[in-house]
Amino acid sequence: MNAYLEQAKKVLSDKSKLSGLKTSEIRSLSASLFRNVKSESVDTVFALCKDFLDDHSWEMGVIAFDWAYRMRKQYTKETFDIFESWLLDYVRGWGDCDDFCTHAVGELLCQFPELFEKLIKWTGYNEFWMRRAAAVTLIPALFKDRYSSFDPFIISDALMSDEHDLVRKGYGWMLKVYSYKEFDKVYEYLKKNKEIMPRVAFRYALEKMPADIKKELMTK
Repeated sequence: MNAYLEQAKKVLSDKSKLSGLKTSEIRSLSASLFRNVKSESVDTVFALCKDFLDDHSWEMGVIAFDWAYRMRKQYTKETFDIFESWLLDYVRGWGDCDDFCTHAVGELLCQFPELFEKLIKWTGYNEFWMRRAAAVTLIPALFKDRYSSFDPFIISDALMSDEHDLVRKGYGWMLKVYSYKEFDKVYEYLKKNKEIMPRVAFRYALEKMPADIKKELMTK
């Protein structure tokens, strides 16, 4: 067990006994610990992240994914393989998926948009969080206008009839964010697919649209 993991477990244990744990307290501890390793190589920090993940606890996962994001200036295209393995081996729910994918993995895509082709493969995974990850990983790139080289609709098309509710909500969320940038495109997409898109995904996608547009789209 590395020294940072031991320290984190002790501090979090003490806090938990006193008042319970808040996410903000875990992130604050993560930032404090990171100051001791921020000058290390990305390989060294990622190895420490894996130690945190091997603890298989929510708290240590938050720290690992936070540290991974803080190393974003040292990302390379090969970082994708590491992040993909972490998704497969350590993520099991939507919370971890969204934390990791809307920060570290999403930032990686912003830097290397060509990795989009690899994300498409995630839509065919058995694990629901991998399919959700294919959609939510796009969100940072959409916010930062780094999507000109790929088509987000490829992901929503692939996930259109997904059986898992959290996957439907995931791509609906992605489409909602996309609508902030490309309203007309998303409007036409929703209009075209309104009869086949699951209702939960459809509602997520049009959540922030004007009331009259929502009424129009929701009308059969």
